[in-house]
Amino acid sequence: MSYYFSKTVDYKFDQAIEKITEELKKEGFGILTEIDVKETFKKKLDVDFRKYKILGACNPNMAYQAIQHEPHIGAMLPCNVIVQELENGKVEVSAVDPVASMMSVKNDKLGEVAKDVRNKLQKVIENFK
Repeated sequence: MSYYFSKTVDYKFDQAIEKITEELKKEGFGILTEIDVKETFKKKLDVDFRKYKILGACNPNMAYQAIQHEPHIGAMLPCNVIVQELENGKVEVSAVDPVASMMSVKNDKLGEVAKDVRNKLQKVIENFK
């Protein structure tokens, strides 16, 4: 089982971020955090790196359900979505598979929420065109 879903697109990097944010909104997700890995590596390590952003996506209804079933699950939230520029100039968008990431948590009720979130994130990646 892979721990992420992924798709390569022909968008420019900034366009891809805008488009994936729109697709996430359609499924009830908002972006809580945005980490610019390229900028961070340059600033902290003086290393040049490709364009790479981590978007911390959250669906409040799903997060609420998850925390109701497992009070410490917040340590695994939000769901990360990655937008990265590939060597060939294309852009790849990836989302975490919450079922894979939460396999270590033995809670059947949480598993059901994770499946619902997985379905939503898969739909986001599949519909990203």
